[in-house]
Amino acid sequence: MISTKGRYSIRILLDLAEHRNGGYIPMKEVAARQDISLKYIEKLMPALKAAGFIESVHGIGGGYRLAREPETYTLWDILLRSEGDLAPVSCLKDGAGACARAADCRTLPVWEGYYRVTREYFSGVTLADLMSLPQGDNYVI
Repeated sequence: MISTKGRYSIRILLDLAEHRNGGYIPMKEVAARQDISLKYIEKLMPALKAAGFIESVHGIGGGYRLAREPETYTLWDILLRSEGDLAPVSCLKDGAGACARAADCRTLPVWEGYYRVTREYFSGVTLADLMSLPQGDNYVI
């Protein structure tokens, strides 16, 4: 399940994409448009910045902006950075040791297929794709 961290990270980056004008956008504006607590947004921003998704400036005229063009941000990348590993079962997580039951596991192919379909789907959707959808300023993800 995708948590509010993942959903809100997408909404924040999408808001920055839709309202970009070359300058920096104060998070209080994003919080108001997206109806997300500013305190919660402030908890998400360090991970988004560490991932290289956003740039920031402090002080008067400061705020945040996208570090790249919206078409370079896939939902998969955003979700990985905000949620962590999205593997549906522990044996498929990055760095997981070999499962002793893998050779006899009848369910493993199901989990591998689910994970592949999920990864391919979210990797194929960008912020630019979401921007082209007819919606208002409040993104429900």
